[in-house]
Amino acid sequence: MLDIRTAIGALLEREPAALTVSTCGYITRDLYNLADRPQNFYLVGSMGMAAPIGLGIALAHPGRRVLVLDGDGSFAMNPGCLAMIAEHRPDLVHVVLDNGAHESTGGQRTAVLGDPAALARAVGYPAAYTADSLDALAAVEFDGSPTLLHIRCAPRTHPAGRRVEPTPQQLVARFRDELALAPQAAVNR
Repeated sequence: MLDIRTAIGALLEREPAALTVSTCGYITRDLYNLADRPQNFYLVGSMGMAAPIGLGIALAHPGRRVLVLDGDGSFAMNPGCLAMIAEHRPDLVHVVLDNGAHESTGGQRTAVLGDPAALARAVGYPAAYTADSLDALAAVEFDGSPTLLHIRCAPRTHPAGRRVEPTPQQLVARFRDELALAPQAAVNR
């Protein structure tokens, strides 16, 4: 199983130009502390909404790939969005970082997800995978639009990093500026 920060780092290295939407809580804090950048849209609340917000961004900006970082708890809160994402077929990689716990609220066990990749395929995702190591993650092809990637992660052994410091208004303004860039300009950065 992977450390969540290792998984996020590998994904950012692989998709440096992607617009990234992170679910609230520790995953947003991990992303913020690993690589704060204008392409990141941090949810500082709204558990379960990363994937629907990512879908909206992908539909409004079809020339840009969207990377959604969901936790297993937040994924379980809103599985109905999978069918909507599958129907629209955006350029979106939906990552479920599954450590089996609601770590941001004290480490309570989450409901067992079963097989998120099978669920995604059942509702129409053309590609869905499960990975539990860096080698397995590197072997995954983001060849379908959308793609779901279920990553089995180890329980957290490190403290959460700093909280997101910009205000939500500042984050929205910065992200809107990023969205105004032409897709090629974002890739060539």
